[in-house]
Amino acid sequence: MESGGRIEIVCGSMFSGKTEELIRRVRRAVIARQKVQVVKPIIDTRYHVERVTSHAGTHVEAIPVASSADICGVLDADTTVVAVDEVQFFDMGVVTVCEKLADEGKRVICAGLDTDFRGEPFGPMPELLARAEEIAKLCAICVTCAAEASRTQRLINGKPAAYDDPVVMVGAAEVYEARCRACHVVLPPRNGK
Repeated sequence: MESGGRIEIVCGSMFSGKTEELIRRVRRAVIARQKVQVVKPIIDTRYHVERVTSHAGTHVEAIPVASSADICGVLDADTTVVAVDEVQFFDMGVVTVCEKLADEGKRVICAGLDTDFRGEPFGPMPELLARAEEIAKLCAICVTCAAEASRTQRLINGKPAAYDDPVVMVGAAEVYEARCRACHVVLPPRNGK
């Protein structure tokens, strides 16, 4: 096992600056003349297919991949820093991929939502958080009361989503808001269970 490998996680609610922080870390690695590659899930087409773009508009080039199994196949042999945006959208295999890359001596920077619109742990994030050497949890500002927002509110036609609505729904300000714990609302399941 090579030394220097590590997993860094940047997490939080929507609009907390996760992607902005990932881009900042990527740019610093580039300034340090490290070989950096950025990957993202192919389903994230909100701004650009081959870019990771923050809500503020900053961006870096990225390789879209369909699953965690595709990540290692798109990386160059001399890459030393791997950044993964929207990591919560990947399958659980992304945990093994990140561990493998870190064990090979690579710095792995992952950004993603730690909880879904229900306020529950999202996909592979709990496992990644448990295995990371560094975690940065960011908060946004609650659009309702201006408190620290750690939750992501999903809206459907302007109303809170129900518990049994699909967990994955790619979108931005048109369907999501940052909310604090007190202002976050999830409606009961539509099917009555």
